[in-house]
Amino acid sequence: MPVVELTPWMIFTLTLVAFVAGYISSIAGAGGLITLPILLWFGLPPINALATNKVQSALGTLSSTWNFFRKGQLSLKEIRYSLLFALLGSVGGTLLAQRIGNEALLQLTPVMLVLIALYFLLSPRMSDSCSQARLSPLSFALVAALPMGLYGGFFGPGMGSILPFLFVYLSGYHLRKATAQTKVMILVINGVSAVLFILHGDVVWTLALCMSMAQMLGARLGSNRVMTHGAGLVQPLIIVTTLLLAIKLLFFP
Repeated sequence: MPVVELTPWMIFTLTLVAFVAGYISSIAGAGGLITLPILLWFGLPPINALATNKVQSALGTLSSTWNFFRKGQLSLKEIRYSLLFALLGSVGGTLLAQRIGNEALLQLTPVMLVLIALYFLLSPRMSDSCSQARLSPLSFALVAALPMGLYGGFFGPGMGSILPFLFVYLSGYHLRKATAQTKVMILVINGVSAVLFILHGDVVWTLALCMSMAQMLGARLGSNRVMTHGAGLVQPLIIVTTLLLAIKLLFFP
C-alpha cells in the first residue's frame, strides 16, 4: 500500500486537525472538508486519504450520534427508508472509488473540492424553526438519501452541511433536529464505506486511530454545544481550506 512516511509532527498535526474537525462537524457539518484536504496536503494517495478519513470520521460521528440519542434528539423511525437507501448508495460509491483508483481520483478531487467550496460560498443559512415538509419520507430517501449515500461512499466531505439543508428544505425539520438526524445518516454512510475500505486494505491505521480518538472527543464537545446553543456555520474556514487544497492539486501536484 503506497503511503508517505509518517513523522511524529505529521501525526500530531493531523490528530489536532481531527479534534477541530470533530468539533466543527458536530456543530455545522463538513469536518471532512478539513481532514481530507489536510491528509491530501501531507501527501497521502487519494484512496488512502479517503479510507483513513472514513474510519476516523465514522468513529467521530458515532460519538456525536450516541450523544444525540442519549439526550433524546433522534427520531430513527422517521428516516428508516433514508438509512436503507443511504447504505446502498454508500456501498456503490465506495466500490466505484476503489475501482477508479488513485490516478483518476487525483484528477477528480480538485474539481469536486471547488464545486463543494462554491456550494458553501453560495448556500443560504438555515433556519432553526420547523416548516411544511415538501417530500414524504420515502420520496426523501429516493431523491436525497440515495444520491448522498453514493456521494458519501465515493468522496464524502460536505455531507454534514448538505444533509441538514436537505432535511430542513425537503422534510421541514428545524435545524437542531436536522443536525441530529444527519449524524445517523453519516454514521451509516461512513461506517459502511469504512468497512469496505478496511477489507480492501486502504486504511493507514496509525493515523486512523490517533485521529479517531481526537475526532470522538471533538464530536462529543461539539454535539453538546448544538443541543444547548443551536448550530452555527463555519463556512469561511471550510471554503478557504478547500480552495487552497484544490489550487495545490491543480497547479502544484
